[in-house]
Amino acid sequence: MKKRYLFLLLMVACSALEAQPVNRLYIANDDHTDYMWTANEATYDSAFVHMLDFYLHQIDSTRNSPADFQARFNCDGSYWLRAYQKFRSPAQFGRLIAAIKSGHISSPLNTLVNTYGAQPTEAVLRGMYYAGSLERTHSLRFRLAQTMENNTIPLGLSALWAGSGAKYSYKGIGGYGSQMTYEYRDNRRHQLYRYAGLDGSGVLMKWYTYNEKTAAPLGGYAECRLFPKKRPAGVSQTEEISRVIAKLDALCDTVSPTSTYPFRVAGAFGYGWDDLETYVSNPFIQAARNATNATRKVRVSNEEDFFDDVARSYPNLAAESVSYGNEWDLYCASMNETTARVRRSTEKLRAAEALASLVALKNPGFARQLTPARDLAWESFGMYWEHNWTADGPVKQPVRATWQNKIQRQITSYVDSLFRRSVDALGAQLKRAANPRFFVFNPLGWTRTDVADLAYTGTYPVRIIDASTKQEVASQLITKGGRRFLRIWAENIPSVGYKVFELTPGTPATRPVAATVSGEYITNSDYRLRLSPSGAITDIQDRKANGRQLVKPLDGKYANDLGVGDVNAGSPVVAENVGPVSVTLKAVSPLPIPHTVRVTLFVSGRNAGAGPSRIEIEDSLQANFKDVKTWTFSFSLTNPTTHHEELGAILTAKKETQGGHYAAQNARLDWQTFNHFADLSEPTYGRAAYGRAAYGITLSNVDCSFFKLGQSTIDSLWGSSPQLHALAGGQVDTKREDKGALGIRGQNGETGFLYQFALTTHASSFDPVNALRFSLEHQNPLVTGLVTGTADTYPALTFSLLKISDPKVLLWGVKPSEDGIGQGLITRLWNVPGQATTARLTASSPIGKAWQTSHIETNERLLTPTGRQLQLRFRPTQLNTYRLLLTN
Repeated sequence: MKKRYLFLLLMVACSALEAQPVNRLYIANDDHTDYMWTANEATYDSAFVHMLDFYLHQIDSTRNSPADFQARFNCDGSYWLRAYQKFRSPAQFGRLIAAIKSGHISSPLNTLVNTYGAQPTEAVLRGMYYAGSLERTHSLRFRLAQTMENNTIPLGLSALWAGSGAKYSYKGIGGYGSQMTYEYRDNRRHQLYRYAGLDGSGVLMKWYTYNEKTAAPLGGYAECRLFPKKRPAGVSQTEEISRVIAKLDALCDTVSPTSTYPFRVAGAFGYGWDDLETYVSNPFIQAARNATNATRKVRVSNEEDFFDDVARSYPNLAAESVSYGNEWDLYCASMNETTARVRRSTEKLRAAEALASLVALKNPGFARQLTPARDLAWESFGMYWEHNWTADGPVKQPVRATWQNKIQRQITSYVDSLFRRSVDALGAQLKRAANPRFFVFNPLGWTRTDVADLAYTGTYPVRIIDASTKQEVASQLITKGGRRFLRIWAENIPSVGYKVFELTPGTPATRPVAATVSGEYITNSDYRLRLSPSGAITDIQDRKANGRQLVKPLDGKYANDLGVGDVNAGSPVVAENVGPVSVTLKAVSPLPIPHTVRVTLFVSGRNAGAGPSRIEIEDSLQANFKDVKTWTFSFSLTNPTTHHEELGAILTAKKETQGGHYAAQNARLDWQTFNHFADLSEPTYGRAAYGRAAYGITLSNVDCSFFKLGQSTIDSLWGSSPQLHALAGGQVDTKREDKGALGIRGQNGETGFLYQFALTTHASSFDPVNALRFSLEHQNPLVTGLVTGTADTYPALTFSLLKISDPKVLLWGVKPSEDGIGQGLITRLWNVPGQATTARLTASSPIGKAWQTSHIETNERLLTPTGRQLQLRFRPTQLNTYRLLLTN
């Protein structure tokens, strides 16, 4: 009886042991890539290839071991794969692809470790195109995307990643080079959560609390490494990793009611820290073997397996849809003109690819010879915002700056080449006539009336005739940058299409000037403004709103104010290019550095049909500067709310606790992302009959990456300020550790800077569609080209490629497929408002087949077109990408 009792006790004990919950721990090895910080390009390319050789050998050597104890390695950018493809044989690259498919090598969608706050939306997507090409070629899907070391992350990035196929992301920050205190960055409210976009999509995120008081803390970018600089004598790498496993085990607290990590799944990722090369494999395997027991399972991870486990085990994680602002993102403003050139090229790509789409539909081989330059440009988009803009590492600043210039030229050169060739090729697909003709092309997805400039060296005067209506249009001869142009008022240019105009001998019909000039004042039927000799605009009256004053100086600064002190410091203001289409005022001032300001008003939309009611501002600096400079806009608005386009999202610039999109903790709040626009709108005050109606100002921006509201600070956002400071450039931060300035000193010696803005008003509440349409029209001018063909490949007078039925769904872009026009047209559309909708896309030809694809062009869902039409469904604020095979 006693023996049986002891036996039963033993069985109960064993059963209890088996029933004990098991912590599932994942340790992942990578070599954190500090590209062009630790070493130069050639050295890093060689390191990537040799490390992958090493880990592929380790994978082969452990393939027969238990699955948890097999060698794995995690690249932190797809450029690792690109380098291996360039410098190894096809067979060797095939071996790498096989290791990716088997789950032994992982790679994220991003090219390198990037900062994202300064990036235009399309730049983010193009930086992932190489991964997309691998997906289609090798039947892969990349499910990871990441941004490391930088302390912040934008909100809109989550939807762009998800729309490109990513499901998971790991973020680990750096402990230095931040303006935020360690205490401020500590105590994250969620360490595993759903990083969600405004459209409801998103990725599963691991972002552990970073506590600087512990050695090599979790939440960093080398979580598996306790001793980044020197491992103590007697502590092996296996012991080091074993101690990390113990930290993970302790992290899993599913008992305490105040637990900050109530999960039984935990992961520590990264070992490489700032080293150039990392050859560590067996210590991970041995540490996992040693630590695995009845209550703890440890796996050598490819990171994806960790997230798969979390997704299965915890399907209802909390979600965050907030922006954490910008930090290392800001340092690209230390070479602001170089960064602005990339931004301009990104915007110009929209017109270049829309033109190329028309041309390629009739000439499938068009621009095929540009494919290597195109692929290099996409790679460059993934490199330009590489996170080490801090420029404080072993690679010296002049070397890093020279590299940044090279990367910029690779982008700009391709875009310019595609644009020029596409303009010429479309002109050759239209039949010339007895009189010279030119086309005016609209790259946007709605019918437009706007100005168009044709480079012109012929005789003058000349009349411009709309070939489709046979009516003369308003025109004038202007000079820009020392070149002559014919500027015309082009009405009703169709969506992604053109109209043809003809030049005929004769004197243009007499028309009133677009705006009158009286000294420093310029007036049209929409606005009256004063451009001071300093270039600051001290007076803007909205004549559409009973002369409402838009400018109210704040802290001594007006609108478009570079900080001159004396607004009358400068040469007398002069008028340029006075004519019936537009009039320009120019101010030149030596203070605070030599700069020129041009302000242009156009023939009013009220006088010439629907057209732009905008004030265009072109600012330029003609000297180098070493401090932080801004273009300040102080508006006469009462408690406005600012909305702005971040990337793939339109945000309210307030903390989440005040109804905005910015995180109330762990965020940096002084500089906001400045993509296409910022809009400052005040609400309705009082009853409509007696109070003040809603009103606002939209400011379109081309060249600046960031803006600040009022006197915002790192942890204080002045969300109701009527003053906006557009960052013209500079080293905005110094390291708290040693006071060293971060970024490139003195703008790398640059002496010429360009900044382009446009301003409009609205007597209504903020409308994101109107704001985005306004800024896209300003930044995507109508394109002109000479008609030179001998046959009508396209209609002689007018043509439209695509139309969208819902005006709130904006065509973001159209382009030939990356795999050639034979694989269709790629169209990207953005349902801007916060409501779901169904829109009808109509093409110029029947749609044979259609797919919804990822943003990097991997087919995801077959669609059913009807003739020339395709019904498309959108979630609120959703950006979608489609592939269309037109039958011509």
